[in-house]
Amino acid sequence: MKKVFTLLAVTGLLTFGNAGFNFAHAQDGVEMTAEEFTADSIAKVEEAAAAALEAEEAAAAKKAKEEKEAKEAKEKAEANKADVDMITQLKDKFIAGGPLFMSFVLICLILGLALSIERIIYLTLATTNTKSLVAKVEEALASGGIDAAKDVCRNTRGPVASIFYQGLERSDEGIDMVEKSVVAYGGVQMGQLEKGLPWMALMIALAPMLGFMGTVIGMIQTFELIANTGEADPKDMAAGIQVALITTVSGLVVAIILQIFYNYVISKIDSLVNEMEDASISLIDVLVKFGKK
Repeated sequence: MKKVFTLLAVTGLLTFGNAGFNFAHAQDGVEMTAEEFTADSIAKVEEAAAAALEAEEAAAAKKAKEEKEAKEAKEKAEANKADVDMITQLKDKFIAGGPLFMSFVLICLILGLALSIERIIYLTLATTNTKSLVAKVEEALASGGIDAAKDVCRNTRGPVASIFYQGLERSDEGIDMVEKSVVAYGGVQMGQLEKGLPWMALMIALAPMLGFMGTVIGMIQTFELIANTGEADPKDMAAGIQVALITTVSGLVVAIILQIFYNYVISKIDSLVNEMEDASISLIDVLVKFGKK
C-alpha cells in the first residue's frame, strides 16, 4: 500500500513538478537540476506516506483493541447473566417443588456435605508416611531404646503412630502382648476413621425418600383437585405432576452428590487401614529384631 501511494504521489509530482521547478528556478535563481528536485520530492513523499501508513496502523490497532475489549466485556456480561439465570432457575424450581419437602432435601444436602468435608479433612491429616515412620522408630530403638521410639511416635500424628505407641508400651511384656495390643488398638483407630459414616449413609438414603414422598403428596393433591372440580384438564394435570416430580429429581441429585463423597471417604479409609496393617507387621518385625540384640 505504501508503494502504491508513493507511486501515485511521484506520478503527480512528475506531472506538475517540472513547471514548479522551472518557475522556482527563474524566480530565485537557485541552481538545481531536475533530478535533484525529483529526488528531494520523492523523499518528502515517502516520508509523508510512511507517516500516513503509521497513522493508519495505529488507528487499526486502536480499533482492534477496542473491539477486543468490547468482546471481553460482552462475554463477561453474558457469563454473569448465565450465572444469574441459573440461580434464578434453581430458586424457581425450589419454590415450585414446595418449600416444605424441598427444605428437608436441602438440609440433607448441607448436612451430608458438612460430614463429608469433615471426614476428608480428618483422613487427610491422618495420612502419614509409614515407611519413614518405621525407619525412624527402628533408628530410635537402635540409638535410644524403647523410650526414644515412643518419643518419635508421640511427636507424629496419625493412627499408625498411635498404634506404634501402644505396641511399644507393651514391649516389655513380650511380642505376643505387643501383637494383641496392636490389633486391639487398631480396631479403636478404625472406629475413629469411620466416625460419621452412618450419618452420611442416612443422608444418602433419606434425600431420595423425602423426594419421593413429596412427589406422592403432590400427586395426591392433584387428583384431589380433579375429584373436587369434576374435570380433568390435561394441561393442569401435567403442570401439577411436573411440580410434584421436582422433589424426586432434587432428592436423587442430592443422593448422587453425597454418594460420590461417601465412596471417596470409604476408599480413603480402606487405604489407611491397609497402611495400618502393613505398618503393624513392620513394627513386630522391628521389635523382634531389637529383642535379639
